[in-house]
Amino acid sequence: MIPYKDDNPTHTFPFVTIGIIALNTLIFFSQVLSEGGLESSVLKYGAIPHNVLTFETDQPINPVLSIFSAMFMHGGLFHLAGNMLYLWIFGNNIEDRLGHLRFSVFYLFCGVVSAYAYAVTEPHSLIPMIGASGAVSGILGAYLLLFPRATVHSIVFLGFFITTVRIPALIVIGFWAIIQFVNGLISTGISGKGGVAWFAHIGGFLAGLITIKIWLPMRTKRWL
Repeated sequence: MIPYKDDNPTHTFPFVTIGIIALNTLIFFSQVLSEGGLESSVLKYGAIPHNVLTFETDQPINPVLSIFSAMFMHGGLFHLAGNMLYLWIFGNNIEDRLGHLRFSVFYLFCGVVSAYAYAVTEPHSLIPMIGASGAVSGILGAYLLLFPRATVHSIVFLGFFITTVRIPALIVIGFWAIIQFVNGLISTGISGKGGVAWFAHIGGFLAGLITIKIWLPMRTKRWL
């Protein structure tokens, strides 16, 4: 199941959402074209759990700042495309509800929480973590709470047959969240290897789900 748009209209132009997508895309291609390529850039500017917790580093960037640089880096085209697709579908509605500035800070906040959520589960890991997944997960958590009844258009694969269906956001995002939690539990105890930082997704998702109402403007809170 691959979502590609929702039926949730907005009243403002999503400047920040589009800007984040553009920035992530530009940084990805700068990674590819940089000296040493993707791997070198990840080692230099990715968020390393051990460094983030201890502030020890041999990277050319402060461990705290690496959390922010890592948030805009990706390890491959599909990694980038998947994150940006979800941000495009769900981010514009959260930006519309929060306003451009609040949305910007909220996005970064969820990314930071997700980085530390992963770091505390892998405190000795020296493998860099990169990607917008944690911040985007926060957007999904916020969307689930604010717009559970919105419908999401999704591509569904049934063997060789492909169709599109409209599914409530509660099911689409709920299914996504269950996958993250299950994989997070399965990955517990498996350290020292690269792969998906499931607990970063979980941390970001919970940050968005739990705190979104705190971020809402007062004029909006009255209608919830």
